[in-house]
Amino acid sequence: MKKILMLGASYLQVPAIKYAKEAGYHVITADYKPDNPGHYWSDEYHNISTVDKDAILLLAEQTEIDGILSYASDPGAPTAAYVSEKLGLPGNPYRSVLTLQRKDLFRNFLKEHGFPVPESRSFTSEPEAEVYAEFLLKSGSVIVKPVDSSGSKGVTRIENRSELGPAFQKALTFSREKKVVVEEFIHRRTYQMDGDGFVWNGELIFSCFGTQHIDDGCNLYVPVGSSFPYVEEEEIQRRARQQVNRVMGLLGMRVGGLNIEFITSQDGRVYLLEIGPRSGGNLIPEVIRYATGVDLIRYAVEGALGKDCSDLQPAGCKGYFSSYLLHARRSGTLQSVRIDDQIRKHIVEETFISRKGEKVERFDGSHHILGTYILQFESKREMLEKMDRMHDFISAEVA
Repeated sequence: MKKILMLGASYLQVPAIKYAKEAGYHVITADYKPDNPGHYWSDEYHNISTVDKDAILLLAEQTEIDGILSYASDPGAPTAAYVSEKLGLPGNPYRSVLTLQRKDLFRNFLKEHGFPVPESRSFTSEPEAEVYAEFLLKSGSVIVKPVDSSGSKGVTRIENRSELGPAFQKALTFSREKKVVVEEFIHRRTYQMDGDGFVWNGELIFSCFGTQHIDDGCNLYVPVGSSFPYVEEEEIQRRARQQVNRVMGLLGMRVGGLNIEFITSQDGRVYLLEIGPRSGGNLIPEVIRYATGVDLIRYAVEGALGKDCSDLQPAGCKGYFSSYLLHARRSGTLQSVRIDDQIRKHIVEETFISRKGEKVERFDGSHHILGTYILQFESKREMLEKMDRMHDFISAEVA
């Protein structure tokens, strides 16, 4: 029986853990939270942080694993690459994964290789960041974010110098490296893209792009859902795929899921914002499975165990599907979840993470999700209209 070590066992990792278990593999989970739900599905659990590379390496050696996977989790992705490289397991080069995972390294990589990229620098010192921010603010807004957080945690847009201090300290709080990116804000012409892909032997062999949605009653840089297919014309998507493909080749990426985000500027340039070296969280692979019939969860697990993934073929969307993250617009005690009758018929799946009477926080990152939904619509127009005002249909009532 093959053994796979899964880094992380939150509700986001459960789909991959369940697949691996049901496929007949011996599943080992590791993280620092014994109460995470994924541990109930695994064969064994070890209380080790997923960012402790050497401790995870020792565990991998002791348990004689055949593969390691950080599914839907940025922090564990470099660790998975580090262990696979050390032990000769299926995976990707450690330095390449780190380049993708770290926003400062990725921006530098894009600039070095001639990709469209916003003006950007990283800082450990607030005074130095303030000088650079003042320079960028002469031309427009500025984004301040941690170099290494996931789920849009710690991201702030600022309009003047006085806002830099609080934004910098917020970003610093979410950075393990204690380093913050300050970069030019690019005005996009339409929705940001948030979707997934799969790389095999240095080539993007599958991708499915979706439309990212936000709740204007919360943090405008934290998505509350994604809808498929994407709104941009195919030519834009083709150019984005070309860029991602080139990145994969330059970095020598071999196998695994990717979470991809890009925007198109008002002058038509495609900017790659992120290529996360792992499958997307927030139900993106699950929604893609509904929309295309392609099971990226299966490929992520099997690829980590050395399966030949060359049979994965491109597939278009055959319907209109979305994910939605239940969240609170303010902190307090969860009283109930209101679901309007207009939206009930569209719900395909629903999962509740928080319960009535629990303390909840205002939505400011993926760590504040209260539940999840997958929805199906009759048309793209209906999907966009409802997703853009989903809080009117599904909302957490907080006292």
